[in-house]
Amino acid sequence: MEWVFTRAFVTFCGDSLRVVMGTVDFGPYALTERRIARLTLVLGGIASAGGCFLFSIRVGAGVMIGALLAWVNFRWLKSALDAVARAATAQVEPSKTRVPLASVFGLIGRYFLIAVSVYVIFVFFGIPVLSMLVGLCALGAATIGASLYEVFQSWD
Repeated sequence: MEWVFTRAFVTFCGDSLRVVMGTVDFGPYALTERRIARLTLVLGGIASAGGCFLFSIRVGAGVMIGALLAWVNFRWLKSALDAVARAATAQVEPSKTRVPLASVFGLIGRYFLIAVSVYVIFVFFGIPVLSMLVGLCALGAATIGASLYEVFQSWD
């Protein structure tokens, strides 16, 4: 159980803002996050094998590189958002919430990392950009797959 601060727990009383803390079990969410991370790599590997078989080794490598970048992006996003949530819950008054600078860098810097990585890999190794973009889509496919799994699992 963790302490969580969300808008649902904020109660407006006259001119003052009173924060009510509640607890939420993050267990099922952490399981889904791990499932998305694993599926990103699995789907990227499958698509990479298909790209190698149908097109060329370079295309397959590009898809796998894109999937790895998507996985790194997901992990970095998760850690940055966890830090922002911890900062928000640790401070009582929401108007004076201070977000750690490293978290802001993590939220913005991941796009810079992907752009620079794709550029360097394209220029120095000749890996097709389109194949890396297809690999980056593995995160979206993994998220859809994990979401569908959660929906169909809840029917039981």
